[in-house]
Amino acid sequence: MLRLGIVGLPNVGKSTLFNALTSSKAAAAENYPFCTVEPNVGVVEVPDPRLETLNQVVKPKKKIPAVVEFVDIAGLVKGASQGEGLGNQFLSHIREVDAVVHVIRAFEDPDVVHVMGPVDPVRDHDVITSELALADLAVVERRLDKTRKSARAGDKEAQLELVLLERVLQELNAGRGAREAGETADAIKFLRTLGLLTAKPILYAANVNEDDLAAGGGKWIEKLRAAVQTHHEEAEIVPFSAKFEAELGELAGEERREFLTSAGVGEPGLDRLIHAGYHLLGLQTFFTVGENEVRAWTMHAGGTAYDAAGEIHSDFQRGFIRAETVGFGEFAKAGSYKAAREQGLVRSEGRDYVVKDGDILLFRFNV
Repeated sequence: MLRLGIVGLPNVGKSTLFNALTSSKAAAAENYPFCTVEPNVGVVEVPDPRLETLNQVVKPKKKIPAVVEFVDIAGLVKGASQGEGLGNQFLSHIREVDAVVHVIRAFEDPDVVHVMGPVDPVRDHDVITSELALADLAVVERRLDKTRKSARAGDKEAQLELVLLERVLQELNAGRGAREAGETADAIKFLRTLGLLTAKPILYAANVNEDDLAAGGGKWIEKLRAAVQTHHEEAEIVPFSAKFEAELGELAGEERREFLTSAGVGEPGLDRLIHAGYHLLGLQTFFTVGENEVRAWTMHAGGTAYDAAGEIHSDFQRGFIRAETVGFGEFAKAGSYKAAREQGLVRSEGRDYVVKDGDILLFRFNV
């Protein structure tokens, strides 16, 4: 299951966002710093209209969507890397997530205090980025001491690691992230095994005024985008309004659609946030279909039928024979596997078949 950690300074809208995401009041959302101490965890369905289409076509006993786990983590303050505020707790919790959703306040409201004074999204971005970099710096420096000794003794792997760690050290000293030093997939994977916070993919959620939604977020968004690019980050910025999403969460059906239309937005910011997370991590969806259930599954884009089988059950992978596959659009038109087979739409693929987003798979296996 994909696990996203919601982070940011206190009072930027993290817990309000979490409550809207999970349609709950699980996270306290009060107007004072450190309102969230222990992380709140919520499981959220991945919005995908294709699953609803399959449900209507097949009419199974149940429908099971793909899900994302969101973790609402205590607010970070300047000095957290040295233990200020709830720094140590924050840093330990963030190490456990797959990617970071950095919520940044981009709205002005005199009734909602900001721990650092006036609203300034660029400053807030730089504070969080610097604190995470400082925390990683301590980890890297300890690792470097050990690696240098092994490299001097002639250890080939240590020599390669030393080059990478010194590149990471340079990036961290410049206030940027370890991910900027990971030039290959193997390098990035290694950096994550060290528990480096800045090696994690990051997505920015800009909490804007409700009136600025239709215009794409208002005056702060371009300034924030420039700050992100200065740090050589290509992360996506998703404008949303925590207040708007909370109100939207109270509605359903036609009222919900009318509320979205009145705000001039096509889909909820929360849906855009989840989709952006999928894009950030290179994820895609495949489906399994049967009389008992239709189900959406998550896997990495570029993965094979063998990889997809493992997402369902280790036995599927261990005893893999073949995968029968048909595209979502073709299946929806045919109406069933039987009809799709009769029309010659179902293909028999081996373990090396690269699964496409939206593929419907039926695995044949023998254990």
